[in-house]
Amino acid sequence: MKNCEYADQIDEYLLNKLKGEPREKFEEHYFNCPSCFRKMEERDALISTIKSRGAWIFKEPASGQREWVPAWKRALSSFTPRQWATVGVAAAALLVVVFGVLPQLRDSSPQFVLSETEVARGQALTLMSPIIDVRSVPTFFEWKPLSQEAEYKISLYNGGLLWSAVTKDSRIVIPEETRQLMQPGQRFAWQVKAFSSSGTLIAVSSKVQFQVEPAE
Repeated sequence: MKNCEYADQIDEYLLNKLKGEPREKFEEHYFNCPSCFRKMEERDALISTIKSRGAWIFKEPASGQREWVPAWKRALSSFTPRQWATVGVAAAALLVVVFGVLPQLRDSSPQFVLSETEVARGQALTLMSPIIDVRSVPTFFEWKPLSQEAEYKISLYNGGLLWSAVTKDSRIVIPEETRQLMQPGQRFAWQVKAFSSSGTLIAVSSKVQFQVEPAE
């Protein structure tokens, strides 16, 4: 099976080496690619373990100290060839479950529609205000927070990107200089993405459009 062209960028993304447009393109891709989404979860868990337990895992015994051999290692050293064959069969069966069944379960994660052509996987963010046409330029944007701690990135569009900001709250006030650019009669769209404390994209909202009604 041919690997996804974005798979080689997973480690760079998790180590925060992807910046700007390449990072945004990668996020849009892996959130919609079951293969990359699954690999991202596995690599993220591995890197987190190495960061938190790396010093202990790779610690070398002090000189002069007798090397401690775990009980399980001593037990395995006494296995007969027939017992090793049994262990091999059991390990093969376990690999079938890990690489055959679990990926299918992960692929069944929730899906939601971003646009007519985009479908995202994972958690969905629900936008609350504004979600319909408004009589005046809004003063704030608000959405439902996730149950877990997250950092939110909000983007406002008017053809192109008009304004963006990052916050840990589920409500943000629109700067006055941005509100002055939002003229009545224009149509806008806004979207919110949620990131974990490690910077991984974990949820995204649909891109909601609204119009500021023309002044009478």
